[in-house]
Amino acid sequence: MTDAIPTLEGAGLAQSAGALAGLKVIDLTRVLGGPYCTMILSDHGAEVIKIEPPQGDEVREWGPPFGPEEAGAAASYFIGVNRNKQSIALDLGKPEGREVLLRLLEDADVLIENFKPGSMEKWGLGYTDVLSQRFPQLVHCRVSGFGATGPRGGLPGYDAIVQAMVGLMSINGTADSGPVRMATPVVDLATGLYSAIGILMALQERARSGQGQYVDMTLHDCGMALLHPHAANYLLNGKRPKPTGNPHPNISPYSAFRTATCQIFVACGNDPAFRKFCTFLGLEGLPDDPRFRSNGDRVTNREALTAILEERLGAEDGHSLCDRMLAAGLPAGPVLNVDEALAEPHTAHRGMVTELGAFRALGTPIKLSRTPGGTRAAPPRFGQHGDAVLARHGYSEEEIAALKQQGILFEKRR
Repeated sequence: MTDAIPTLEGAGLAQSAGALAGLKVIDLTRVLGGPYCTMILSDHGAEVIKIEPPQGDEVREWGPPFGPEEAGAAASYFIGVNRNKQSIALDLGKPEGREVLLRLLEDADVLIENFKPGSMEKWGLGYTDVLSQRFPQLVHCRVSGFGATGPRGGLPGYDAIVQAMVGLMSINGTADSGPVRMATPVVDLATGLYSAIGILMALQERARSGQGQYVDMTLHDCGMALLHPHAANYLLNGKRPKPTGNPHPNISPYSAFRTATCQIFVACGNDPAFRKFCTFLGLEGLPDDPRFRSNGDRVTNREALTAILEERLGAEDGHSLCDRMLAAGLPAGPVLNVDEALAEPHTAHRGMVTELGAFRALGTPIKLSRTPGGTRAAPPRFGQHGDAVLARHGYSEEEIAALKQQGILFEKRR
């Protein structure tokens, strides 16, 4: 790896500056939500300068597994969300470190951070009083657990805790298991996605007004936004949603079913689809059964329908059956393990596993025809680009050496 600005050179992609080329992002985030957001931006051409604290982003240690020593021995958790970025390590707790940050912000478009609310203000870097005055075009995105105000304002937030507090766990699992944490950090990931959308909205508005603005993103709000259709159901009927396992609370059949070789998931979203599904299986009389004539009937009599379908499907090869159903226009798919999904030919066709040298990760799902995004550089080693970033911002070799000597700029984790 080199200290150059990440490019698509050697990444196996059509040469493209990316849809966000020319956008400069100063990234003060750690862990997952913020870094996931900035990876989305960097995948599509934004220059992302990741400023790590002296001890580094803590997810560098969230393993095993760990990457190779020559690449910094970072944990998979870090590797998966930090490609295409430049790493510089600064102690922002010191005034001199904050002065470096302000210099980096002079031509930046976006600042994103996930410090505890009040930290930036304590350092004299609050948006309203300082940053918006000094950099009126800057978009400042803060990612926090609960925001700065309100009954829980300023309190720390973590994915699993928010999953519990906003009701996501209560609808996941089964009646026997009780509430279950979703296995992917869905709140963190959603917060990263919503943050990217919010930043791009603010930049679009800036193109009209010439003014930046503050983007206030919280795990709490983004977690709540994932409650459809359960919140919508409750707000209409007043009944507390319960965990249903695989079956959809509003549609049937829309669930996993056992076959001879694997579980499959079948989704019949309307009455014509159900009738077509039954004809495909040789169960032509089922749609005329009074218990199953409408979706409402099928939801009410879900257990009886499931028993009939599993008896019919029990002797089938689930993989072959799903291929035949999909070819017939019927939504169905085998329930695959992660390794099986990653090895699927269609996964490769869609470029959803990206490789660059020894680096392998999930690819970008955002496919643009003229400006494709993707892997430009592997995730950075800690402080890998410190000298290069500061040199581009006018620092001399002597000034950079002095910052290292003063304990402001770091090359090794403290």
